[in-house]
Amino acid sequence: MSPASNGDERSLGELFSAATTELSALVHDEIALAKTEIRQDVKRATIGSGALIVALALCLFAVPMGCMALAYVIHRTGLPLDASFGIVCGAFVVLGVLLAALAYSRFKKVKKPERSIASAKETAAVLQKAKPRPRELGPQDAKPLGATVAAPALESKM
Repeated sequence: MSPASNGDERSLGELFSAATTELSALVHDEIALAKTEIRQDVKRATIGSGALIVALALCLFAVPMGCMALAYVIHRTGLPLDASFGIVCGAFVVLGVLLAALAYSRFKKVKKPERSIASAKETAAVLQKAKPRPRELGPQDAKPLGATVAAPALESKM
């Protein structure tokens, strides 16, 4: 059954225009999907980075000052001063390790946009199968050898 026999009598130009519009919409949709997936991964990476920055700030700035202050407080309970410093230092290290583990778990969830890649591969496979068919030349399309088409004269307006 030919396409014209089912009531669809669109011209070649209309079919090409429709195919171009559909292909453009498909490309736009795939770009939107990729943007959405990347935005999600950036959000995860941002949270992980923030946690890592906080962990580093705790280790670099809070540990020395906090260790000193808390060690002296613990020392007042009767423990030796070196044990007091060890307890406080261990608490800050544990806190830093917990925040680093949180950051690692967030970074581990960041992945490539798999759905966009799969969709793009499917589209490429479909487009590779669609091969243009050569147009058959009719007698009206034939021109004698050596014939040139005259360009229209340009009129200058002054």
